[in-house]
Amino acid sequence: MHSDTFSVTPFDVLVVGELNVDLILNKIDQFPVMGKEVLADAMTLTLGSSSAIFASNLSTLGSRVTFSGKVGKDDFGNYVLSFLKRKGVDVSNVLSSHETSTGATIVLNYGEDRAMVTHPGAMAEFTINDIPDVLFQESRHLHVSSIFLQPSLKNDILELFRKAKSSGMTTSLDPQWDPAEKWDIDFESLLPCVDVFMPNLKELECITGIQDPLTAMKSLSSPNIVAVKNGRAGAWLLKGDELLSQPSFINRNVVDSIGAGDSFDAGFIHKFIQQRSLKECLEFAALTGAVNTTRAGGTTAFEDIHTVRKIAHSSFNYNF
Repeated sequence: MHSDTFSVTPFDVLVVGELNVDLILNKIDQFPVMGKEVLADAMTLTLGSSSAIFASNLSTLGSRVTFSGKVGKDDFGNYVLSFLKRKGVDVSNVLSSHETSTGATIVLNYGEDRAMVTHPGAMAEFTINDIPDVLFQESRHLHVSSIFLQPSLKNDILELFRKAKSSGMTTSLDPQWDPAEKWDIDFESLLPCVDVFMPNLKELECITGIQDPLTAMKSLSSPNIVAVKNGRAGAWLLKGDELLSQPSFINRNVVDSIGAGDSFDAGFIHKFIQQRSLKECLEFAALTGAVNTTRAGGTTAFEDIHTVRKIAHSSFNYNF
């Protein structure tokens, strides 16, 4: 890391990615069937998109966060921007478009599983050329998520990470699911530019074609960090020959798991940019992922730092 830049950059983390809202339907009596109607007893409109949830929760934890992305000039876009501003995220470099709408995801929660339908909207149009060059000098770390939902950005993902590294930034990537299930990124070229690669277990399997987690992690030919999320089974981390295993913090009253992986990422990167040990990064990531599941949606458990600390203590007997 470039510790000499710590005190002079305005931002700790530059988040590049998608911005949309989530309309979440909870307490569904049974899963929908085509041609039939089911009822949901609870509905929440909240900030959606992996990148935005990550940015919001990372800012709540105390990191200085700026965002580069695109929304439509509409009510959903205004909602997203005002939400992020309220959480302390700098949105001065988010573009607003008259030509397209802000993206939205309809989330159907059933038990601990869920189904989602997403309208990409403006996120599909966002490109590397929309990111101001100055942000690479003003930020210490780059985080990208849900790259397969951003086709225009995906085309230049290698250029983006090379630019970040040449600017002296550390980097992280959570690939998220590929709806087309093609996984058509040149990971062999990309991953050496990624300091922290953060897939879940299923994504790791699809990217590598290997079912055994450790073998799959070792197959990623990069000396950098691979942190793999696996829900209630916890998480693993591999860096060189160093392998860490982290059990999950068990929440026996899960409200939903929306954004839990993004909150895991936020916890990890919050500690990583402070140069804490990998063990501490992984443990705190598991905690913040679990805290996320105690409230509906990806951000309500992260209303402010006091709320996060209160949940961590009362639900998981963890103090920080």
